[in-house]
Amino acid sequence: MSRAPFAFLFLLLPLFLWSCNKTKPETAAPAAVIKEKKADDDRYTPHPYVELHHPEWSKNATIYEVNLRQYTPEGTFKAFEAHLPRLKEMGVDILWLMPIHPIGGKNRKGTLGSYYSVKDYYGVNPEFGTKEEFKELVNKIHGMGMYVILDWVANHSAWDNPLTQQHPEWYTKTTEGNFQPTPWYDWEDIVDFDYEQPGIRKYMTEALVHWVKETDIDGYRCDVAGFMPLDFWENARAELDAVKPVFMLAEWESRDLHKRAFDMTYSWSLWNHLHEVTTGKKSLGGLVEYMAHDVNSFPKNGYRMTFTENHDKNSWGGNQYTNFGQGLETAMVMASTVSGMPLVYSGQEAGLNRSLKFFEKDTIIWKEHRNAEIYRKLFELKHQNQALWNGAWGGEMVRIHNDKPEQVISFYREKNGDKVIPILNFSSQPVKVKLNSKLQAGRYKELFTGNSYQLKGEDVLTLAPWKYLVLHSDSPEPI
Repeated sequence: MSRAPFAFLFLLLPLFLWSCNKTKPETAAPAAVIKEKKADDDRYTPHPYVELHHPEWSKNATIYEVNLRQYTPEGTFKAFEAHLPRLKEMGVDILWLMPIHPIGGKNRKGTLGSYYSVKDYYGVNPEFGTKEEFKELVNKIHGMGMYVILDWVANHSAWDNPLTQQHPEWYTKTTEGNFQPTPWYDWEDIVDFDYEQPGIRKYMTEALVHWVKETDIDGYRCDVAGFMPLDFWENARAELDAVKPVFMLAEWESRDLHKRAFDMTYSWSLWNHLHEVTTGKKSLGGLVEYMAHDVNSFPKNGYRMTFTENHDKNSWGGNQYTNFGQGLETAMVMASTVSGMPLVYSGQEAGLNRSLKFFEKDTIIWKEHRNAEIYRKLFELKHQNQALWNGAWGGEMVRIHNDKPEQVISFYREKNGDKVIPILNFSSQPVKVKLNSKLQAGRYKELFTGNSYQLKGEDVLTLAPWKYLVLHSDSPEPI
């Protein structure tokens, strides 16, 4: 037979094999390759920084600090109960009680000592009442639709706390081996814990859980929270949430606490900038910078506590009038409309015009005051208008540029159709200001007067010295 046909077939073989390969279905990539590809893609996927879950009831909440010793002549849980209806009517949601534990006697400051020198983490200061009376107070607060958190001092104890004798290894020591206050501070009435010791971590976490289980409180304000390791707080939060969803406030200003430990941190920087502007020490630049940093660097679902007064600023930094002068109301309005949860301190709503003593009895004088009505209107708006809600539930602050940036701050917040526009004159001079408000065109109502405003863009408004407008949609009726 001739070899030519075979040679021809041999030449066709590569074409036949190529054709077969073209018609075969594509083979799936190995699972390891797919997994590697997904992991690679995940590196570029945005993830929320805040991993904890805020209690749903905190989404539009306000907070109020209770200085129980100074609140009434009696200074007791029972006497404080009479003020609950007034606080509810003002729009308070969370009551933060300064520490209620027995106070140490050794190295005590003043006659009554500091709340923050804890002698017994499981006890109640007998000056305030009994644990049963505290439970009754918590039940009444809950019955009125409000919540209660306790001030907790985990960083240090009183010198005569039994733990100093039972577990001296739980405390830091001087180079000579002696107990010491927290290093570098003049807190001579306390001794410093050592959180490198597992024992104090376990003890303190169990004490935190105890109060939630036994008294049904809703969380804690944690004193100098940044002085303790973050992993301690993250574990404590997990153990507390296993009992019930809690709300945690850190006395600190740091974003890392928001990831798994705390719902809210302090906004000391806002207080500082407000103080500088209202006392004429600095221009509006620092306040504008605060707003920029809040929008661009703060976790989107973190809460900041905004305030013009708390017990530290009240007792060590003067009082609200010396702090803010004629700009107090302007500062109050700003602190209640920026991103964050506004705080009112005991007596601020009554126009408290002096610093409360910290280690002695110094009863607040209660009277009708304009501050209370300002807060009532602001808190009513916060409850109803989603633009002012907390964290990711609220609207981002958007700057509205104006032609008087050295005097006026104007910004805009919107969420689900609800809108709020604060316009604040931070100066002692009257001002006629033009807003670049084309993107905010529409009809608004002013919170404090009920007057209607139609914004069309390039709108010109007049503000008296230290005065403000809060324009909003979908609002309550004016008073």
